[in-house]
Amino acid sequence: MTLTRRNLLLSLPAAAAAQSPLDRQSIVSRHNPTFHAPDPHAPLSIGNGEFAFTADFTGLQTFPGLYERTIPLCTQSQWGWHSFPLPTGLDPAQLRLEMFETYGRQVGYPTSAKGQEPLFNWLRENPHRLNLARIGLILADGRPPAPSDVSAIDQRLDLWTGTLRSRFRLKGSPVEVTTCCHPSVDALAISVESPQPLAIAIEFPYGSPAINASDWSAPTRHRTTVLNETASSLHLEHALDADRYHVRLGFEGAATTDPARHRIVIAPRPKSEKLELTAHFTARPASSGPPSFAQARAASEAHWSHFWTTGGAIDLAHSTDRRAQELERRIVLSQYLTAIQCAGSAPPQETGLTCNSWYGKFHLEMHWWHAAHFPLWNRAPLLERSLGWYASILPSAREKARSQGYTGARWPKMTALDGRDSPSNIGPLLIWQQPHIIAMAELCYRSHPDNSTLARYSELVAESAEFMASYAVERNGRYILGPPVIPAQENHPPRETWNPTFELTYWREALEIAQQWRERAGQPRNRAWESVRTRMSPLPARDGVYLAHENCPQTYKERNRDHPSMLAALGVLNGTGVDRETMRRTLKKVFAEWRWEDTWGWDFPMVAMTAARLHEPELAMDALFIESPKNHWAANGHNYQRDNLQLYLPGNGGLLTAVAMMAAKWNAFPGIGWRVRHEGLKPLL
Repeated sequence: MTLTRRNLLLSLPAAAAAQSPLDRQSIVSRHNPTFHAPDPHAPLSIGNGEFAFTADFTGLQTFPGLYERTIPLCTQSQWGWHSFPLPTGLDPAQLRLEMFETYGRQVGYPTSAKGQEPLFNWLRENPHRLNLARIGLILADGRPPAPSDVSAIDQRLDLWTGTLRSRFRLKGSPVEVTTCCHPSVDALAISVESPQPLAIAIEFPYGSPAINASDWSAPTRHRTTVLNETASSLHLEHALDADRYHVRLGFEGAATTDPARHRIVIAPRPKSEKLELTAHFTARPASSGPPSFAQARAASEAHWSHFWTTGGAIDLAHSTDRRAQELERRIVLSQYLTAIQCAGSAPPQETGLTCNSWYGKFHLEMHWWHAAHFPLWNRAPLLERSLGWYASILPSAREKARSQGYTGARWPKMTALDGRDSPSNIGPLLIWQQPHIIAMAELCYRSHPDNSTLARYSELVAESAEFMASYAVERNGRYILGPPVIPAQENHPPRETWNPTFELTYWREALEIAQQWRERAGQPRNRAWESVRTRMSPLPARDGVYLAHENCPQTYKERNRDHPSMLAALGVLNGTGVDRETMRRTLKKVFAEWRWEDTWGWDFPMVAMTAARLHEPELAMDALFIESPKNHWAANGHNYQRDNLQLYLPGNGGLLTAVAMMAAKWNAFPGIGWRVRHEGLKPLL
């Protein structure tokens, strides 16, 4: 349905109401996650973007076994990584590349494991992200409690203060656990109050690329050392092969150390009903001791109050559509989750700092979906924290482009902090991550349009554009992308694929942004970039709809799974070169024929964004609520994908991007049933 005059008039009160201040604390607090029974599919996390701790219903990690098959309970950081020793006889420099014919020359990609499986797999699995520690309650006699010992659960995550409060009865006695994370140092603060003596056990595992990031069966392969001990503090070093990190514990009680078992127990003072502990995790020795529990709690409360009272906000409480309350819940929880999981000094993994997916590595084509929403919600600094990482790997990105015969910088797909691309039969052939840094830098510039922003990102923008221009091949007066290439819809053979619709449009628009950056710096437009930009191939279409790429052998009969990425050309992007009626037909065909159970969490907001730009508000809202296992949202706000991937943060980030776009510019909430009040939101590019 197009936006009629009636729908427009019905939506006008929402725009007028947005001028009055929103009751932000009420909006946030009505969606505080609350539990009265264990839910292994929805553990709660606290964190600060660099560090996160995921807890069970006790507020700690007392019962990890209940969560191992769903969302493991981990303590993770942006900086905590581990690599197994390289097996004897293996040399990463000797990885054989698969050669692809590329317009008269051979280009190698790390896409084949055949005959080199041990090295191929080692490079994929290393480095892997660490579980820094497991921290849980134990009984006075040193034994762990059993889940059946716990009753009367009342747990609530106070989003306004970032405080997790867990009340329950353990063997009949009341227990209250308060847990929070310091916002500026990677410190966990814990308070336990109970008339029965309870202790806290801190345990350290060996590293693992598995989803739980832990190997508890190899105590002799790692080392825990007490470097310093006082009556109220411990300084520990945990070493795993060539990797190590430090933990400083501060407490009011007594410590028992067992380095051989990688276990520390903190017990309360005799006759005390309260135990406080802070644990500060660092890659290198900290210059001072950990903050106190009171200091960490006060800092957390101030930080989260500031977070929620600044930035964007949206209020759907006065909407009558049955989906409004659930959408508002997803919006609020997605803001919280992306702030603690996706706002660190490096791009996030798809499961953030909760547990491992793809060995804990991050996927750069997903970075936009994780974090592009931050500037739209007036929180650009949370995106900018991770953009500096690109500068740190710029030399290797340049070398990657040079080794393949291109200029500029070619960004990896699946990587860790070192920027080394992981071998894969798909990842190295993707290209749609290449323009992301240009688009994200532009979002930052629009939030802070000054010379300092230009200076910070101009080199990254220029090097990305240089690669993009050199990657495109000119034939018969037009520029072509691939082969070989794998588009965002990954189920297309690289040797038979060229000119994917989304990537063609992204090349045009990102090169135009790069030219504008040159002009802002007082430089002329780059002639080579302009030649590519203005002569990109037309978008491929057949039977009145857009195709995934120019050489598609059919439309959607056999390829109607994975990402319907052709829609992103008008939605994620402005749609340069897109015929809107062709895209409208494409949108409706996708709605009718796509296999939604075979998609991913960010596909639903992507479809909504396309509908929004086509002034189809009902379709936009329907897209956000498509019935699919991949569009299920748990009680903790996480976006379920499958049994071994029960959280997927690109879905959360995508939702926030789509909602900001729908509210801030396109008036894409349906006129009937929706009363939308918002403030502080900015439009997408």
